[in-house]
Amino acid sequence: MIVGVLGDGQLARMLALAGHPLGLQFIVLSPVPNSCAASVAEQICARFDDEAALRLIAQRADVVTWEFENVPARAVQYLSQHVPVLPPPAALAASQDRLSEKRLFRDLDIPTAAFAPVESLTDLETAAATIGWPAVLKMRMHGYDGKGQATLRRSEDLRPAWAALGGVPAIVEALVPFEREVSVIAVRARNGDMAFYPLVTNTHRDGILRVSISGQNDPLQAQANEYARRLLERLDYVGILALELFAVQGELLANEFAPRVHNSGHWTIEGAETSQFENHLRAILGFPLGSTAAIGHSAMVNLIGDVPDPGQMLSVPGVHLHLYGKERRPGRKLGHVTLREMGQPGLHASLQRLLALLPSAEAT
Repeated sequence: MIVGVLGDGQLARMLALAGHPLGLQFIVLSPVPNSCAASVAEQICARFDDEAALRLIAQRADVVTWEFENVPARAVQYLSQHVPVLPPPAALAASQDRLSEKRLFRDLDIPTAAFAPVESLTDLETAAATIGWPAVLKMRMHGYDGKGQATLRRSEDLRPAWAALGGVPAIVEALVPFEREVSVIAVRARNGDMAFYPLVTNTHRDGILRVSISGQNDPLQAQANEYARRLLERLDYVGILALELFAVQGELLANEFAPRVHNSGHWTIEGAETSQFENHLRAILGFPLGSTAAIGHSAMVNLIGDVPDPGQMLSVPGVHLHLYGKERRPGRKLGHVTLREMGQPGLHASLQRLLALLPSAEAT
């Protein structure tokens, strides 16, 4: 069987690596030659709106998926007329627009921070007065890893923030005084079966995920699972979905969801019975889902902008190194490290040793 993937980054790469043992082949579509995934998958080098390229992938693939949210809607719509596209295009559309996303949460009784749409500087001034300070201004479309956002702490911030985002349609959200940032990785099969991975606590800096630590018996697990279940059922979803949330006084507020495999689920490669990548493939191909149970205790650390000496990292107990074959560049995700230990104290000790090797990482 052949899986087509829109996008050529590390997520496409890890999907292919998970699928090879299952006898699967992969075709990735990307405008960038010699992409991150090209060493493990056939690449069609073309724009996402190139109809000839889309026809080719539709003819050859048994199913098509994507690895990032900013895939042009027209490309997905075209493909869906010729080949199964999963997750469903409606899920992609909902995730691409922050306002649609927030309204979907509201419709499903999933709590969020206060929010308001803005189309002009006047709208922004009205919304900020209603929501209060501090707040965050976010582009409705195309924002990721902290890009397309500005923090608002006083009225003097409004005009420069609006100008910095280019005056495009946006959304204002109350800044949440969260205790933890968490995410739940969920999967739904074609027949409606669902499974949930252990809740993960995430640490971000400059809008980029730095460290994820998976937990067991988290008191907020059931609440996170329920919110994810509502999304999966409403969207008639198939595949992996990540729901990012803020923990505030024993309750969860939804931040956003990603209709794809997700950075905060990388720990599952070594830390779960079935990785998020394999379960995504199982789901979209109609195979039975694999167990999402954790194996011991796990954490994941992103390698951002630079890669320390691999030998030093591999000397840390429980370390598994994943490099993506990318050129070094500030702010770029070049790889990640998964740590797995059978006990929580061992995991904490290994994590501190690893973080000491990464000047750009935050202690956890």
